[in-house]
Amino acid sequence: MADIRTLTFDQLAVFVAVVESGSLTRAAERLGVGKTAVSTAIQRLETEVGAALLVRTTRKLSVTEAGQNFFKTCQILISIAEEAVFSASHAGDDLSGTLRVASSVEYSAVFLAPVLAKLHRLHPNLKIDLISGDRFVNLIEDGIDVAIRLGRLTDSTLRANKICDYAKWLVASPDIVTAHTLRDDLSILSGLPFVALSVLAQPFQCQLANDSGERRTIDFTNGFSANTVYACRAAAVAGAGIALLPDFSVADDIAAGRLVRVFQHWSTMPDPIHALLPPGKFTAPKSRILIEILKKHVNSVGNDKTLHV
Repeated sequence: MADIRTLTFDQLAVFVAVVESGSLTRAAERLGVGKTAVSTAIQRLETEVGAALLVRTTRKLSVTEAGQNFFKTCQILISIAEEAVFSASHAGDDLSGTLRVASSVEYSAVFLAPVLAKLHRLHPNLKIDLISGDRFVNLIEDGIDVAIRLGRLTDSTLRANKICDYAKWLVASPDIVTAHTLRDDLSILSGLPFVALSVLAQPFQCQLANDSGERRTIDFTNGFSANTVYACRAAAVAGAGIALLPDFSVADDIAAGRLVRVFQHWSTMPDPIHALLPPGKFTAPKSRILIEILKKHVNSVGNDKTLHV
């Protein structure tokens, strides 16, 4: 049995970063250390635990069954530690009143609701009002403290804090992947069933880029449309066709096997996600702390939560 006294928090954090990032290289970039240091930390951790946690080949990184169980526990431990540190560092912040936050339906469900729940646990006297919708709100007229905006900004009067970048991935259900021969040739996409947002022009045209920086413009003809990303994702899971959806909205489905990322070397060019504040120089403590927690949450889960070859 492993002696817990010989384990270090750094080793656990490195292991979690590797699993969440999907590779030693991306974990090293995320942690700001060399790839060798990450590899050494994993080897020492496996020695201390007495079990293989990862299987590494020249093409693939996968997590063993023991590693999956260990990873889930480590995630909880790190989350508790981060919350404890955050709580201590903001012990003097007595947040109260109401924090009104606006964002899209999908981003609210995937990221904002869990983060706001954490903020509410830390500051129970602070009331949370989350407004989810796919129309752009007017921060002043609607009394919004923070609005999360996906994509390029157009209103220069608002103060913007960049949270992270996101891209859109091509995904499909396992049944669609089995039914069609999906070669790494984008030209076949025009002949495949496609799920698209109904607000997009038809036929839908999109520019994709690969890992080498090559760009291609693709025309899609959809046979299934819906007016929300959430509905498009559900349709893709049910096998309606290939969909082009935000990475953050499909990462859990990919990890669970409900969706498969197809043409995985291709995606849309990254777009930013910003936290917007009303005009002025003053930032309310409740808004500032929310932005801090959001950035920490994004860094903890990584932009890519799936494992790729």
